[in-house]
Amino acid sequence: MKYVALLRGINVGGNHKVEMKKLRVLFESLGFLNVSTYINSGNVIFESEDKTEVVFRKVEGGLKKEFGFEIPVLVKKQSEMQKIVEAIPEGWQNDALQRTDVAYLFAEADSKKIIAELPIKRELVEIKYVKGAIIWNVKREDVIKSHLAKIIGHKLYKSMTIRNVNTARYLAEKYV
Repeated sequence: MKYVALLRGINVGGNHKVEMKKLRVLFESLGFLNVSTYINSGNVIFESEDKTEVVFRKVEGGLKKEFGFEIPVLVKKQSEMQKIVEAIPEGWQNDALQRTDVAYLFAEADSKKIIAELPIKRELVEIKYVKGAIIWNVKREDVIKSHLAKIIGHKLYKSMTIRNVNTARYLAEKYV
């Protein structure tokens, strides 16, 4: 089975440094196959015959042992990643005119209700829920006015890990 591990809160502002080479070696040492990492924000693509729960336990324990601190991690099947990306409207991009992000949700926040709780200006942000994620799109000229930055201080922020739409599409399509 093909999986993607999404690590939350690493290599941000010089904190919780995790080298991608060490991360790849760790995943290989855990018995995973065809391991690769993508950019420096903690995206690991790999294969395993184990069920998702077993993979998660191996990854969570391995990260703590190798790096010495807790790293929140989501483990998703490649098929789950593809369903999320398929829910992104084709026209939603990251370019000079717009910004699109995918917030992958941890189990405690995985609900359509999360949208109503976020401190954003909904009249400026198009936002949609799909099982496992929320996806938003905003005009670049409205990014500051949209209050998207306020998500960082919100209680639900720790229950998500955010990737830009280009990364989300790459991770979902890596094995296609």
